[in-house]
Amino acid sequence: MATIGMGDIKKGVRLEISGVPYRVIDFQHVKPGKGAAFVRCKVKSFLNGKVVEKTIHAGDKFEVPNMAHTTMQYLYDDGEMLQFMDNESFEQLGLSYEQCEDASKWIKDGTSVQIVFHNNKAISVEAPEIMELMITETPPNFKGDTSSGSKKPATLETGAVVQVPYHLLEGDMIRVNTVEGEYMEKVK
Repeated sequence: MATIGMGDIKKGVRLEISGVPYRVIDFQHVKPGKGAAFVRCKVKSFLNGKVVEKTIHAGDKFEVPNMAHTTMQYLYDDGEMLQFMDNESFEQLGLSYEQCEDASKWIKDGTSVQIVFHNNKAISVEAPEIMELMITETPPNFKGDTSSGSKKPATLETGAVVQVPYHLLEGDMIRVNTVEGEYMEKVK
């Protein structure tokens, strides 16, 4: 199996620490005046989404996690789990709310998502990077509101809240970047 050393650490790299798969979300190479260089990084667990700080020294080696992605369709929330269906075999898979935490606020019925498997066990969900969603609730516009860069909160059909320009109203369809959690543009 491939290994990752200190020199291979960069944003987005996946590594396995004590049997748990992580993704590097931030890193900094440190070369102190005295002693050996090291990398200080923040890694995010695929299993529970927790962010941990880790210091990696020159001799440290990590395994590349055995991960696979499968495209599945989100079906519904059964009250205990979110249900997904494999588009090829039509098998259903239920994932807990903790496993779907980041993606669950962006997906709606029928959305195709990426299910992440680690050692053939489903561990998390990745929503599409860009989603088109309808605004279901937002404060009304007032005379004098302009598009000078100020924003107001808007609740989307999936329950997520994003900041949108004042000219947008309830019922408008917008494009949202799910990675950053930001409004992109109004759908024409």
